[in-house]
Order: sequence, then C-alpha cells, then structure tokens
Amino acid sequence: MRVVVVGGGVAGSASAVALARIGAHVTVYEAYDDPAGPVGSFVSLSVNGLRGLEALGCLEAVQRAGFPVERQRMWSGRDRLLGDVPRGRRGGDPLHSVTLMRADLVRALREEATRAGARIAVGTRLGPAPSGPLTAGADPYGALKAGADPYGPLTAGADLVVGADGIWSATRQTIDPTAPWPSYAGLYSISGVTDRPVHLPGDRPQGFNMVFARRGAFIYLPAPDGTVWWSAQVAAADPPADPAAVTLGELAGLFATEQTPHAVIRASSAVTAATLLHVLPPVTRRHDGRRTVLVGDAAHPVGAGQGASMAVEDAIALARELSATADIPAALAAFDRIRHDRTGKLARSAAANRDAKTAGPVAARLREIMMPFFFNRFYEKGTGWLYDHDPGQLPAGRPY
Repeated sequence: MRVVVVGGGVAGSASAVALARIGAHVTVYEAYDDPAGPVGSFVSLSVNGLRGLEALGCLEAVQRAGFPVERQRMWSGRDRLLGDVPRGRRGGDPLHSVTLMRADLVRALREEATRAGARIAVGTRLGPAPSGPLTAGADPYGALKAGADPYGPLTAGADLVVGADGIWSATRQTIDPTAPWPSYAGLYSISGVTDRPVHLPGDRPQGFNMVFARRGAFIYLPAPDGTVWWSAQVAAADPPADPAAVTLGELAGLFATEQTPHAVIRASSAVTAATLLHVLPPVTRRHDGRRTVLVGDAAHPVGAGQGASMAVEDAIALARELSATADIPAALAAFDRIRHDRTGKLARSAAANRDAKTAGPVAARLREIMMPFFFNRFYEKGTGWLYDHDPGQLPAGRPY
C-alpha cells in the first residue's frame, strides 16, 4: 500500500509511524523544515496519548524530551485555589502527563517514522499555499472550490492519502468543497519561557497551573530547571491584527491585576509563539469513501490540551483498521465510525473550557464561589472516559 501523508506535524508523523509499521510504503510531505513549524510553543500529553506513544515505540524518547506533570491546579485571579486534581490521568494511574516543546515531540515522531521506513520530505508543500490571511472569514484555498487538483502527480499513484494538514486543511476542501472554514474563537494565545527561575507565591511545586484572570486565562508550569513555561490566552472580541506584535509590556498590562501571571511575564524577555485561536464546526465528511481521509486537527480540532493525544489516537486507530482488511474504503469508514463519538464528545468539552476562559465578571465570581466545592469531587468521574482509553497495539504488518 502506497501512502502519502499531507503534513508532517504531530498527526502526520504519528500516522507515518503507524502506517509504516503495518507494512505500508509511506511518504510524508511537510512544508516547514523546522519541526516546530510556525508554532514554537509547548504541548501536553495526557495518559491516553502516552499509551498511544508507547504503541508507536517512542514513549521513552518523549518522556526524556519533556518533564512529568503530576498535578493540575486551578486558581482565581486573586490566588485562591479553586481545584487540585491529577493532571491528565486518574489518580491511581502510574503514568504522569508529560509537557514538552512541540518541536521535540514532532522530532521524536519523525525519527521513529524514519526508523520504521517512512520517507519524510520537509520543505515541500503539497498543495497550494494559502492565498489569503488565515483569519475569520478567510477563504485561503478558493481555487479548490473551482475543482482544481491541489496535489498533482505526487499523489497520483497513492493508494491512500492522509490529510494531516491541520485546522486550515486543504485536504478537507478536496473531500468536501462546502466544508466550513475555521472562525476566530474569541481568544488569542501568546506563549513563552522565563529567562530565569521565578519565585512563585507559597513556593508552589511543579505542576500545571491555570489562573482564571480578568482578561482570559493564564497557564504556567514550573520546569525542572527553575524556569517557568507559560501561555497567556487573552479574551478579545476583536483580535489584534498580528498577535506576534503584542509586546510583553502590553501583555503584562493585560494581566496587571493578577500577581502570579504578571510576575511570570515580567521575568520573560521574548515570546516563543503567538497565534489567534480558532474553532471549527463539526466536519461531517472526514473521508471521501475511496482513498482520502482526515486525521488530527484537519478532522476534529479539539483543544483542551488534547490535540496531540487525539492525533496519536487517530494514527493508531487508522493503522489498525487498515491492517484488518485490504478494502481501503471499508477501513476508512470503520475508522470514521470508531473515532466519531469520542472526538465529538471531547470537542463539546473543549467548547465549555473555552467559554470558561471568556466568562464575564458575574460568571467569574460564581465560578470562584462554586468551583472549590465541585471540581475536586467530580473531575475524575467526569474525565475517566477520556483517560481510561486504550488505543491498543499495532498489529503485524500486512503484505501490501
């Protein structure tokens, strides 16, 4: 089976590993030479994603590249603790969530894909470059709606095309020219790492911390070297034309009323990533019934810290279905069925998470009153379905 993967990020590289392992001849086309691509921020993997990485054979490499995160703590803007639960797992799970730079995750997956026999062509854009701005209302691939073939001869001989080209997927438009475009989510994100260790209130231990601030949410994780990795998610009905042009001074002003976020931002001299956050209505056609299928954010951008984990799950599920039958259309249909409910449920949960970050002052005050009574009690019950998932092992390769 000859496979072309469009996109060499987390979803594309994980798919390359899984498909090469079942005997397919895989070529990945990735537009960016740098594994970080245009987004150099950090990512978190919960235990469902880590079990998937174990099946792919690169769990240990990912754990070495990052650091474990045992607890997740939620804070009010006034430094009141609202919740303290295990991060990305049930309390008794021996695996701990891992946080690492996105580039390091992609690098580990690409190295494993190469060892498995896949070919990765970086600096090669398969399909058109966006012709317009990637903002709300944009139509960057308008030519596709006129029926143009975006791929040409590079996919002509492929038995399977895997669209792993993200939320602005051109592959999605080839499957369904009427598919919706992403829209601005009312948040933009600016991430960075402090230049030096930062003294946090109460000598807080390492862990994932989210502050519900007046102007959005602020996430920070003390790293083993004493620095702090952080991401400010700013609520704004009208986003800045260029989030990368927002200065650290301006950002510090937005979080001036929150002591810890303000201190973390002030201890930084540069940002590593700045981007508008987007949402996408449910994608109703995720494969074309013949040879093209979507994975990762191209199919279901979920957010909620689960994007990388869901991409890894997709890769394994797709490979397992393709290994079970030589009928590719039947395998794609089966893959779509088994992933539909899980990713849809997570997308709804992520929408509630976004709403909490853009809550007004009345809702924020109610959250501060009610959350300490409910979050710790019900978190594990409410998330067990997510973290208990076992993606299974990759079967022996088929003689494609």
